[in-house]
Amino acid sequence: MTRLWGILARILRILLYELVQHLQKEYIMKNLVFPMTVLTASLFVVGCGVSKKQYAGLQSDYSKLQTEHSQLTKQYQDGQLQLAEGRTRIKSLEDQLASERQNNADLRSAYAALQKSLDNSINQNSQGNINISKLVDEINASNKYIKHLVETKNKSDSLNLVLTNNLTRSLSREELQEVDVQVLKGVVYISLADNMLYKSGSYEINDRADQTLSKIAKIIQDYRDYEVLIEGNTDTDPISKPNIRNNWDLSTLRASSVVQALQNKYGVDPKRLTAGGRGEYNPIADNTTALGKQRNRRTQIIITPKLDQFMELIDKAPEATEVPSAQ
Repeated sequence: MTRLWGILARILRILLYELVQHLQKEYIMKNLVFPMTVLTASLFVVGCGVSKKQYAGLQSDYSKLQTEHSQLTKQYQDGQLQLAEGRTRIKSLEDQLASERQNNADLRSAYAALQKSLDNSINQNSQGNINISKLVDEINASNKYIKHLVETKNKSDSLNLVLTNNLTRSLSREELQEVDVQVLKGVVYISLADNMLYKSGSYEINDRADQTLSKIAKIIQDYRDYEVLIEGNTDTDPISKPNIRNNWDLSTLRASSVVQALQNKYGVDPKRLTAGGRGEYNPIADNTTALGKQRNRRTQIIITPKLDQFMELIDKAPEATEVPSAQ
């Protein structure tokens, strides 16, 4: 009988070992409850009359199996964690791949648009070359015209400067303070203050004006073919005298007095002279101030040369003298 139980115990140990091996595989795959099964099998063996030595061996095997179970559990958990991390990384890589594919599609679209633009530019190149050539010709023509204008202006400025120098060279510094000489577009304007020429409120020329008028008469005589207009101007203050009704009369009479003085005292040909009055209607300053009124009370001698006479002026103009530099 005892021998029979021994045989049965060996058979049970073999079956238990195979069951343990099977349960280890099943736990890894399906996470079954391994320790309970082993404990049940061990109790069954004890109940069948297993010896203490055999029982101690089973206990040792059971402890080893528990250790292996713990290790497998940890390995399983680590594997699950690595699996989750791997899935996360795969998802990130998939997102990056999708983004790169979209970027690639955008680049292809941009390349196609650039290629189309390049094709259009090539097709329009011939017409563009024609337009550029035409534009260059227009620019060159404009530059030539601008150069001509600059040269003309420089020549005109030179003529004006020569003429001004000729007209003012005989006037003293004191006389220049009461005589304003300007050259505008080839026309010479000599403006004389009324207090230098006339008695107050009168059209009669005073003795003080003789010296200045004699010099202006000499300038006019030097250029005999020039036309000369004498123009009187007044301020807005009204005037009423027996022979002067208003500022029209006063301005005209003053201009006439200068014309007659140039003719009778200084021998200027009267055919070259014209007298005119502008009254108060040709102001150069504001008539609301005393200074403005003083500037408006003036007599202008307007000399109009022709182009060939401008060239003659250049020939007659004195050469510029160099100013010595300060030592």
